[in-house]
Amino acid sequence: MNFSFYIAKRYISSKSSQNAVNIINFITFLVTVIGAAALFIVLSGFAGLKTFSLSFTNAFDPDLKALPTSGKVFSISPTQQEQLKQIDGIASYAKELEERVYLTHREKSHMAYIKGVDINYNKVTNVDSIIYYGKWVVDRQIGVLGIGIANVLGATINSRTPLLVLAPKPGKGSLSQQSFKKPYNELPLLISGVFAIEEELDKKYVFADLKIVQALLEKDSTQVSGINFRIINGAEESAIRKQIEEIFKGEITVKNRRELNSTLHRMLNTENLATYLIFTLVLIIALFNVVGAIIMMILDKKQNLKTLYNLGITIKELRRIYFVQGILVTSLGGLIGVIFASLLIGSQLIYGWLKITPSLSYPVEYKLINVFIVLATIIVLGIMASKIASSRITKRLININ
Repeated sequence: MNFSFYIAKRYISSKSSQNAVNIINFITFLVTVIGAAALFIVLSGFAGLKTFSLSFTNAFDPDLKALPTSGKVFSISPTQQEQLKQIDGIASYAKELEERVYLTHREKSHMAYIKGVDINYNKVTNVDSIIYYGKWVVDRQIGVLGIGIANVLGATINSRTPLLVLAPKPGKGSLSQQSFKKPYNELPLLISGVFAIEEELDKKYVFADLKIVQALLEKDSTQVSGINFRIINGAEESAIRKQIEEIFKGEITVKNRRELNSTLHRMLNTENLATYLIFTLVLIIALFNVVGAIIMMILDKKQNLKTLYNLGITIKELRRIYFVQGILVTSLGGLIGVIFASLLIGSQLIYGWLKITPSLSYPVEYKLINVFIVLATIIVLGIMASKIASSRITKRLININ
């Protein structure tokens, strides 16, 4: 067995004759355990929150979406539709047309977006799974709206009073030149269902039939603002994107779900990184205890060091003993901390004892990458602390009586 490792292991298991040194060593080990456990719990919590936040967009957004390169709309011809059907890897696709509109209902009003979708829309997204009450029915003059809009306007499903959708008429010239007729188109819409997903989206969208929305906005049947795609599991996304873009010859840009929500992903990743750095700073401060504890051990075992030195052990080898001891203490503390935190995370996943609301458990997620991150952080900081402390061993210190 390596001499430095053998002596370091003996020092860890043996008690000092000075009770204060034993207390300091115990506190150092405990701080390492708590620090590692706290870091792992926080990373697991943020992983759960990220998955929970993205679950909303996963229900609302498709695997791939084609958007116009410039302007609000682009055209899709019957030939292009047939070409899309021939692409291997596409399970289904759905067209949509979106525009900002003015909603009124019983003398209440609200600005929102109307999204005209075709019959395949709920096949390429899971939007029908987020219906809060009512059902997903999008047909001529029947639509679905967000619960935020419903609350603002006091709209209910199956009401005899329809929701009135107003959209400005496209055209040229001043309003005075068009004063003899209404400058907007109207669409009465009955509500079949109300969805609830996220506060901003709940106040943003009304779903209606694509053909009705095209008529409301005075667009022809080929004009859309986007095409949503669901791809077959295991299909090569990059190849499918390339084929879609080739069909439209530069008129569209294809984005995946992550790109559609790039701002949300950046925000979540930034928050995760900031939290990791803050807790790492706390660990750095806490692991100064390791430096102090090792120095106290060096002073307490000074006579042993002198004996070993007289037996022919070099200063470098003596330093290595305490360097290895510091790494063993921090690594063992980190491992125990991760095990303890894993038990807490596991109990939350199984029993959900920590609640956000009476019916919703706090989301956590157990990831092996977080185990690696915590242990790597603890070990790296432990190496630095051990190196600093062990460097205090000098020939002058050993020769001092």
